[in-house]
Amino acid sequence: MTVAATASATTATSIGAKGTDAAELDYRPSYLAATVAGLVTFLLYLVTLAPSTSMWDTSEYIAAAYVLGLPHPPGNPLFVLIGRVFAVLPIAPTVAMRINVLAALVSAVSAGFWFLVTERVLVQWMPRRWQRIIGGSLAVLIGATAFTVWNQSVVNEKVYTVSLVGLAFICWLTVRWCDDPEGPVADRLLVLIAYLLGLGYTNHMAGMLAAPAVGLAVLIRRPQTVMRWKLLVACAAALVFGLTPFATQPIRAAHFPAINEGEPTGCVTEIRMDCTFSKLTYDRFMYNFNRGQYGKPELGERQAPFTAQVGMYWLYFKWQWLRDAYNENPGLQNGLAVFYFILIILGGWMHFQKDRRSFWFFGPLVFTMTLGLIFYLNFKYGHSQAPELGDSVPREVRDRDYFYLWSFSALSVWAALGLFYLWETVATLFGADETKLGKTTVVEPRPRSFAMASPLLVVAFIPLFGNWTQASRSGQTDTADFARDLLNSVEPYGILITVGDNDTFPLWYAQEVEGVRQDVIVANTSLMNTDWYVRQLIRNPVREYDEAKGPAIYKGGNWKKPSGPPFNLTYDEADALPLYIPTPQNAAFQKGNIIAQPRSPQLMKSDQLVYFMLRDAFPDRPLYFSRTAGGYPYELGLERYVVTQGMAKKLMPDPQEPGGDLVVIPGEGLVDVKRSYELWSSVFTATKSLAARNGWVDDASVGIPDLYVISGITLAEALAQTGRMARADSVYNQSREIAKAMRRESVFGFERVAQPFAQPGNDTAAQQLLLPADTGRDSSRN
Repeated sequence: MTVAATASATTATSIGAKGTDAAELDYRPSYLAATVAGLVTFLLYLVTLAPSTSMWDTSEYIAAAYVLGLPHPPGNPLFVLIGRVFAVLPIAPTVAMRINVLAALVSAVSAGFWFLVTERVLVQWMPRRWQRIIGGSLAVLIGATAFTVWNQSVVNEKVYTVSLVGLAFICWLTVRWCDDPEGPVADRLLVLIAYLLGLGYTNHMAGMLAAPAVGLAVLIRRPQTVMRWKLLVACAAALVFGLTPFATQPIRAAHFPAINEGEPTGCVTEIRMDCTFSKLTYDRFMYNFNRGQYGKPELGERQAPFTAQVGMYWLYFKWQWLRDAYNENPGLQNGLAVFYFILIILGGWMHFQKDRRSFWFFGPLVFTMTLGLIFYLNFKYGHSQAPELGDSVPREVRDRDYFYLWSFSALSVWAALGLFYLWETVATLFGADETKLGKTTVVEPRPRSFAMASPLLVVAFIPLFGNWTQASRSGQTDTADFARDLLNSVEPYGILITVGDNDTFPLWYAQEVEGVRQDVIVANTSLMNTDWYVRQLIRNPVREYDEAKGPAIYKGGNWKKPSGPPFNLTYDEADALPLYIPTPQNAAFQKGNIIAQPRSPQLMKSDQLVYFMLRDAFPDRPLYFSRTAGGYPYELGLERYVVTQGMAKKLMPDPQEPGGDLVVIPGEGLVDVKRSYELWSSVFTATKSLAARNGWVDDASVGIPDLYVISGITLAEALAQTGRMARADSVYNQSREIAKAMRRESVFGFERVAQPFAQPGNDTAAQQLLLPADTGRDSSRN
């Protein structure tokens, strides 16, 4: 279909448009070329696609889509609905891979739209279709291989790639509208854009990112549009209609899916009309919709200086062209960042010069997605930003480059235009002729001149080769392996206390998607401080332990299925629990032979609930603390009763002393050597998949592979103490291989330790460090 750019010459001149009208050139979008570019991008993403889940929110969103649940507020209902469709489509061997394909597909479609936008700008500049196709292809190549875009397109870590395709589609539609704001389909385009803005918001708030730019483009290109009240009403109605997926949330929440974060319903045990259409449902929905549980400050209360927040963006901008995760080529990375920044500025200037009609939309859009977005997001210092400041400044728990994915992707249009300008400039040096572009005469390099200057275009391939190793997730299964290892460290029907995203979300994925160890109750301390999560722990049924699928070390055991929730609280009692209480002086918790004195000046709701679990469910249900929880059991005063078994610490009903297979390791406490070695040698799988990695790009989550290294070293020391030297050496070497694969051998000092273990009984300094002289004293206490 021809994009009719039939605005009058008077109108075009009044807004400062340069160049020739698209209609005069008989411009037709190269949809076939855009499709091919998108397919090539899709193939690249499939080659580097993650076969399973990954760290952070990947597991949460895959599992939520699979069970048609609610991920963390505001719940992202559009993604859940689309994700559920992809989860059941027979397009890949696993659920995780199918939803990862969704991320790859929508990003590839987005690349096709950026192709069309770039090509459209070049219409006012280049008379030949092949030139415009090359320009669009440059935008696709640069944008699709920018690190964050690529890395987020090969695993469905969040909802941002779905937001990206909505943004790119709105961009293309708005560019079409700017060509012909008085055309026969102009009003329909605005109504469709309004609907997509609302629909995009139900996927993520970024769905509205394009709204200011669309509004400004309308005011500049055809200001009388805002006086047409019928059109405005139609646009408003379309936008509201686009928001309707949010209506699914209180309905689905009242069916109590396995993942039901925020639980925006007034119903407690079953869905009913009276509790669904109630003030409580409305209040809980709005609290969830507004992300109330996160308590982000007002924009006027800056979490870091704005200059530092711009510095965070610049850090992530540098990553796009060469993700130098190990600081091996800082000079090259900085040089490439400056080069691409110059390209983008050149491209923006040429856009302004050649096609001011679409610039009045795209320019404000770039501003919104850069400085505007930086100001709105109001981040703390980035996790990897300004390392010299250390902990003296508040930091984000992880790097937030994915929030700027839309920016890095859209900037590919200007980067391509800038590169095309350089290409044309250099080509002119080899010879050029005057040619007609519509009614205008331009100087155009000859085809042979373009060919002679074409080596310059190689720079567009830099992100492809510079980011391949870091952006690719091909073959990575370690996150799912870690989830299975941690769950299998827990005996049947156990309760596992976790503390964060990376030791919780993968477990949800393993349980709900892969059906691994559904008998284990995963109790996250952060979420136990909310009312809705506690209600779910009360409500969720006890699921059967499948011995046939469980580890061999648990086969033949007498595992009695418990009944009831992990603590004896009614819903009203649970809701009435305060967020925290001051710890009474000389407070102590007692259950049987366990006497625990909390060390914190106040007890959070989660602390109270852990004690309630101990009171009501233990020892009928084994109670474990994930080793990712660090010293949490010691904060509760339980250090004399926990023993390390694999990736978790098991709570015992009596004070424990070293002896037999219980060995004291400084900094770790008591280790159950027999059980830990059985888990390490015959159950754990992440030890192999981590050792097969080539680095760990995300420094914020490197604590998970580090935990395996620490666990292996700890177990090796314990094995050495009990005289099992061959096993100690084997486990130690496996730990070293993991550290080597993570490029963290120096962090653990492997290169400095030739022989870390001494034979038991030898009176050496090393042996004394491993086993304190006073073995009758509980050396794990400070």
